[in-house]
Amino acid sequence: MNLALGSKAYICSMLTVEEILSPIKTEMNEFETRFRENMRSKVPLLDKITHYIIRRKGKQMRPMFVFLTTKMLGNMGDKAYDAASLIELLHTATLVHDDVVDDANERRGFFSLNALWKNKVAVLVGDYMLSKVLLLSIEKNNVRLLEVVARAVREMSEGELLQIEKARRLDITEEVYFEVIRQKTASLISTCCEAGAIAADREDMADRMRRFGELVGLAFQIKDDIFDYGTPGKIGKPTGLDIRERKMTLPLIYTLNTAPKEVRSELINIVKNHNEEKRYVNRAIELVTSYGGIEYAHQKMMALKDQALEELKDIPDSEAKRAVIGLVEYTTLREK
Repeated sequence: MNLALGSKAYICSMLTVEEILSPIKTEMNEFETRFRENMRSKVPLLDKITHYIIRRKGKQMRPMFVFLTTKMLGNMGDKAYDAASLIELLHTATLVHDDVVDDANERRGFFSLNALWKNKVAVLVGDYMLSKVLLLSIEKNNVRLLEVVARAVREMSEGELLQIEKARRLDITEEVYFEVIRQKTASLISTCCEAGAIAADREDMADRMRRFGELVGLAFQIKDDIFDYGTPGKIGKPTGLDIRERKMTLPLIYTLNTAPKEVRSELINIVKNHNEEKRYVNRAIELVTSYGGIEYAHQKMMALKDQALEELKDIPDSEAKRAVIGLVEYTTLREK
């Protein structure tokens, strides 16, 4: 692996998930045990639901960012496990609430909680997890970590509301778009990296790691935007879903800003009036692709990735650092 990070010629063959996990395999196994314990409840229904949530967990990239950042900067300890648990609880709560807000019936190929237990139960389960964030912080006297996590909650809520407000008028500029995804998506990954620095007792690196995580999070979301225009079956959501939901993603914003007037009018008409009709959605995908929206988004994503890696350039080389770089590469080169 070439670690010359300060150059656009930087090249890194993508590590597999197993290779990225290698430096923190023990920690991830321990985390799963601790996280299950933190999710337990004396209420049978709640225990049944939390078991279902744990069973359908994804790749757990957020705990990976916490542990790899901590190990890259210092020594692992209980504070790293606490940070990972707090963030994963928050992340899970936001997913549960998002499914209610979006009226989504599936997530990662599983039924959503609101599909199985209805909205009221799903909202209460999300609230329970947020309460666990507060209680665990107090029990472990992790006020600093609570501060970081609470900031992420505020930013994610603001980002979601900003997106809802702007989506109604389809007037999101590229500047507003980046503010939305900075708050909605990047804030949680930046929290992981900042918390990892705090857990390593490296407050001197907290701000830098927050910047690093934010850049990675922005690139991560743009990759998701690009997926929406990809081949069905290769990703975890149907092609064109963002258009159906009238989400103003970067490829669409770029096309609306740069394409000829007649193309812009056609796209706006599709998103506003025909976003539920498959042939119109496919036409929108065709227009965005033809007029350079995907290519532009990819270039932006790669530039953000390079900026993120620049933040790591003077950190001493280690197995953990190589895994962090591999995880960044994974966020931009993944196929699903």
